[in-house]
Amino acid sequence: MNLFQLFKASLHNPKKIAAFRLVPIGKVMQFIFTYVLIITIISFVQFINGLSVQETNMEELFEYLKDIKWLIYPFSFVLLFVLNTLFIFIRISIFAYIGVIILSILKRKGEYRHMWRTALFASTLPMLISIGFSIFHRSSGYFELAIYMITLVYLFLASKHYPIKR
Repeated sequence: MNLFQLFKASLHNPKKIAAFRLVPIGKVMQFIFTYVLIITIISFVQFINGLSVQETNMEELFEYLKDIKWLIYPFSFVLLFVLNTLFIFIRISIFAYIGVIILSILKRKGEYRHMWRTALFASTLPMLISIGFSIFHRSSGYFELAIYMITLVYLFLASKHYPIKR
């Protein structure tokens, strides 16, 4: 499967999300790093827009930034990429651990590595929603809670398609 097919199926089909536990790790890493790159580009654009607003507010900062602007942008992009990667991996790992607990409650067969892949694909739609909230500057604790609940529902529905323990 190509990345677009994985993306499309992970938006609406819990049965396929459960089947994606068997996708090779190379394809999983392509999917997650493509996603991290998109989030980093969006964050970087927001950073640049915020920086230009700050430049107009302070003249001294404007002179200083004009001298080192060529240095700030590459380092900020790399830093954003590393931080976004770290946060997304931690988020998926936490959901994978919760998914393993769900598997044991449902008496389904699965390992942490399988659930990690399932958690990645189950969090695709919630992450897109969080990107939308971020772009339109609409964020609160309730939105974050709703996003986490959507991910947990996807995990639960996908876990029901794992094989039963004998």
